[in-house]
Amino acid sequence: MGRSIGIGMIGLGVVGGGVVRALQERGEYFARQVGAPLVVRRIAVRDPAKPRSVSVPPELLTTNAEELFEDPGIDVIVEVMGGEEPARTYVLRALEAGKHVVTANKELMAKWGPELLAEAHARGRDIMFEASVGGGIPLIAPLRRDLLANRITSVRAVINGTTNYILTRMAHEGAEYGEALAEAQRLGYAEPDPTNDVEGYDAAYKLAILATLAFRARVAPSDIMTEGITKLSARDFQYASELGYVIKLLAVAEERPGGLLARVAPVLLHQSEPLAKVDGVYNAVQIEGDLTGMVLFQGRGAGAEPTASAVVADLLDLAHSVVYGTRDRKYWGPEGEIPILGPEAVESRFYVRVTVSDRPGVLARLAKCLGDHEVSIAAVNQKEANEDQQTAELVIMTHRARESAMLAALKEIAALPVTTEVSTFLRVEG
Repeated sequence: MGRSIGIGMIGLGVVGGGVVRALQERGEYFARQVGAPLVVRRIAVRDPAKPRSVSVPPELLTTNAEELFEDPGIDVIVEVMGGEEPARTYVLRALEAGKHVVTANKELMAKWGPELLAEAHARGRDIMFEASVGGGIPLIAPLRRDLLANRITSVRAVINGTTNYILTRMAHEGAEYGEALAEAQRLGYAEPDPTNDVEGYDAAYKLAILATLAFRARVAPSDIMTEGITKLSARDFQYASELGYVIKLLAVAEERPGGLLARVAPVLLHQSEPLAKVDGVYNAVQIEGDLTGMVLFQGRGAGAEPTASAVVADLLDLAHSVVYGTRDRKYWGPEGEIPILGPEAVESRFYVRVTVSDRPGVLARLAKCLGDHEVSIAAVNQKEANEDQQTAELVIMTHRARESAMLAALKEIAALPVTTEVSTFLRVEG
């Protein structure tokens, strides 16, 4: 068996602990697969005294990341600290020092992926980032290799386990948003500050990575129209079910005439759709290629074990290349610019829940506002009437229309004296 492969780790939290545990428990097996033992030589942490889920010799811990970059016995740096900085600086330092890099950092790769990959390629090194999207679901490697022969036309994904758990509770148990969020936090699925998840930012980071790879063009998180789930009510899930739909936070990037449309938002998906059946903390990504047709990747998208699985797989790939000296892979980066389309390019059917005065002629006034903007009503259901307040709740489904026209109509509807509240506005996907 050849020389050992030295590993330096930046971060020893949930994911880092999972990686170290896997290396400890399966070290002999990994060594046989790679042809050399994988040895953790140094771990950079903020607080060496902090209690951790995995036991490591205290002498491995340091608060100075430079010790990792300067150690000639370290071949691969594993970055699992998260965040944009100082992670970006550390990755660049690792490449400068001649190290390969494995990262699980979705924010870093979403914002700086093409630049970091180009820098790695220029230095004859590689950055592996399978764990940045979808936890243990293989997504990055297929897009970088297995699907290269395809012209990808769309990526559709349920890609955030926290929000999917919350929406599943709201759909199946009638829980309100706050109740479902509290339960997700109690179970450890949601952070104490859940903003990145529930406002859609986490899903946008992941979609930026997937879209950049799928379409061979730079897609930044700021290019993605992003909405969260905080305004949804349990009754929206009830009404959606009655209509044959479920509500999911969907990340979509697709080719349209003139460019690429990318968005993250809660939508109505028909119950027959594969992505509509993805519940709990599971993730799924559906990719459409001209040669493969539709392919679906599904599995546990978060947590220490699935994410550690992806990190270790990348480590084994790099370690095998170090042992056999076979790393000579073309950099499949963005090939050019592609226009990123705005809201004006969105066309869809729409679901609207609105509370209005319960008296004759109100529906006609709403229909006129919609019709004036060329939005046609497909169906209307009156759900609940409040006799004390003399109001009624209407659920309106439209035919396909431009979103800009729909928003203009809703602005007029909200201003009508007969309108109490426009409570929910959702796209109907597919």
